[in-house]
Amino acid sequence: MDYATIDQHVAGFVGLDDPAAPAAARADAAGLPAIAVSPLQGMFLHLLARTMGARRILELGTLGGYSTIWLAQAVPADGEVVTIELDPRHAEVARESFAEAGLDGVIDLRVGAALEILEGVDGPFDLAFLDADKATMPQQVELVIPRVRSGGVIICDNVIRGGAVVDSDDASPAGARGALEVLAADPRVDATVLQTVGLKGHDGFAYALVR
Repeated sequence: MDYATIDQHVAGFVGLDDPAAPAAARADAAGLPAIAVSPLQGMFLHLLARTMGARRILELGTLGGYSTIWLAQAVPADGEVVTIELDPRHAEVARESFAEAGLDGVIDLRVGAALEILEGVDGPFDLAFLDADKATMPQQVELVIPRVRSGGVIICDNVIRGGAVVDSDDASPAGARGALEVLAADPRVDATVLQTVGLKGHDGFAYALVR
């Protein structure tokens, strides 16, 4: 049985109710790249944020707002999700979904290159989800670590890339590998990597706890 079919079955087992499904449909209709997290991964992020009692969340890479909505549903009414998106068209699609979900008062969407926008973003954040340009992920990690509180968590998505992280010199896997090297060398964090399979194929994420 293929990974996607298994994902669909286990989503039924856990009674997954996807609050971001309309955002996914809007993104598909607008022709955005089909690279958002899966529903089960979205629920993982949501549960992680709730488990932590997260009030402020930072996201790099909004795309159509799918993961953003999962995260925003986890913070309290006076909480905040700051999300950064490079592509203005993607950002506009996401804004429509945020408004439809009644979350535009919780989500602060900023448009521009993550490395540039981050310079003007003040912490502390409880949780950071890095899912933007993988080529610059090492620099993203370096900028995000000081913006996450002690005891906070940083999640870096797509760090396995079907195994390409091991030895590929292409920009994305090389960037993911560089991000893992930054996490391993920085004394301010403790980190691990979990491989994943499912609707998104073979990939994985890094999980870093800020000391």
